[in-house]
Amino acid sequence: MSEAKGGRGAQLKHTGLRPGWTTGACATAAATAAYTALLSGDFPDPVTITLPRGQTPAFALAVEELGDGRATAGVVKDAGDDPDVTHGALVRVSVRALPPGSGVVFRAGPGVGTVTLPGLPLEVGEPAVNPVPRQMIRDHVAEVAAAHGGSGDVEVTVGVDHGEEIARSTWNPRLGILGGLSILGTTGVVVPYSCSAWIDSIRRGVDVARAAGQTHVAGCTGSTSEKTVVAEYGLPEIALLDMGDFAGAVLKYVRRHPVDRLTVCGGFAKLSKLAAGHLDLHSGRSQVDKVYLAELARRGGADEALAAEIAVANTGLAALQLCQARGVPLGELVAVAARDQALSVLRGAPVAVDVICVDRAGAVVGRSSVR
Repeated sequence: MSEAKGGRGAQLKHTGLRPGWTTGACATAAATAAYTALLSGDFPDPVTITLPRGQTPAFALAVEELGDGRATAGVVKDAGDDPDVTHGALVRVSVRALPPGSGVVFRAGPGVGTVTLPGLPLEVGEPAVNPVPRQMIRDHVAEVAAAHGGSGDVEVTVGVDHGEEIARSTWNPRLGILGGLSILGTTGVVVPYSCSAWIDSIRRGVDVARAAGQTHVAGCTGSTSEKTVVAEYGLPEIALLDMGDFAGAVLKYVRRHPVDRLTVCGGFAKLSKLAAGHLDLHSGRSQVDKVYLAELARRGGADEALAAEIAVANTGLAALQLCQARGVPLGELVAVAARDQALSVLRGAPVAVDVICVDRAGAVVGRSSVR
């Protein structure tokens, strides 16, 4: 094979699909431009930001408004070749100065939702700007403040034009995020998923790993789980398969092209779907079954009152948190059930499997033994 390297980057290159930028990256760019203008009087256009993995994309500004102690900048989201419902949406961020010591305070503007139910990585009442975009914005605000003599104490209001309408096509209303969209992203990059192209890239990833003599590969649902398996096992990039939502594609191809060991690592909620027998983990094609999680929890010692709470929990994360508070090992139970489902798909192929469940921060919340 002409290319020696595998892993996430090689998979994306193999698909031929163009990546895009998350709403979190767009909001960071708009906030950076707005705060720069607030301090200097000029909007940088294009505005360059640094993403968590070191990429430095530049964004053109679609909106520039300055006056009355406030600056507003807007960026149109380009999702690349991904069929993202927010592709083409205008992410609009306003920044105004706050008294020293206030820090960075986030507000939901028009089109960005507010969290109304527990079980999400944000407190109830908070604007739906997720933790990684918040940190990206804080980091860039600090850089702008250092460059232009500001204090870094600002109110950042993030909005999305027509966001409330767009959000009706998402799961936000069911999750209790009301009034608009969530500002998302962990890497800043939208990885495009054409089902056929990505499944082909998974197969290529397995082939490259086997050709290089790798006996242990890991199928990961995203960048956070990928970091976890590297930290746990020291696997090289060539042994990492960007599984995304396509757990079935990994298992079926490894069944025909075995490796000695397969680790499956992903978010608790996604892997709870695998545990329940789903091989496509996309939110549009499978959902977290809280009734199933309640039954697993019973097996782990949950009483009927706790099981009833789990069955009506807002999210998989909320179910996990309920169990963690009561000492019920739901994460481990999901990992074991997901491993057993994986083994059933492998149909006796000579592949040892283990499963690791992580939370959004990458902390291990459940793991199975190798079997």
